[in-house]
Amino acid sequence: MNKGGMVIPEEGFSEINEVLDNLLERSSSECAFLVDKSGQLISMRGDMDKVDSAAFASLSAGNFAATSELAKLIGEEEFSVLFHEGDTESIHISIVARNIIMVIVFRTDETSLGLVRLEMKKTIKELIKLFKDLNEKSKKEKGKKQFNDSFTKSLDDEIDNLFKDKG
Repeated sequence: MNKGGMVIPEEGFSEINEVLDNLLERSSSECAFLVDKSGQLISMRGDMDKVDSAAFASLSAGNFAATSELAKLIGEEEFSVLFHEGDTESIHISIVARNIIMVIVFRTDETSLGLVRLEMKKTIKELIKLFKDLNEKSKKEKGKKQFNDSFTKSLDDEIDNLFKDKG
């Protein structure tokens, strides 16, 4: 399947969904979305009965784009994390790779922002590795690139940054 310049095989979607399901369980969150920066929904998991997923994905990407422009005005490239707190529901948005964002919706009376942030960081590492593995597997099986060069570079950069933080 082609989403935002990348081709994800069906087994890749199963693996992505499993990672997101694990995030929801570990963080006690309601739903998770993977969205590309153009607003296209890549994957969604959890309780989404009350959410128009297409509108939510599009608005999440727009929110991130607007906030990135604010960041540039103060000299930052972009903000990698956004948080919106409501009375009972909150939203945490984070960059997975240069072109992908992850959005988590959670109830503030069922979990904490700290737990959600901790589990999102772990999940982002898992997703980066998964996307990189899917890309390598696709190259080997089909003898051609399945992700565009900028996406592959962003995965490499994110992996480098993850290990740089540990040192």
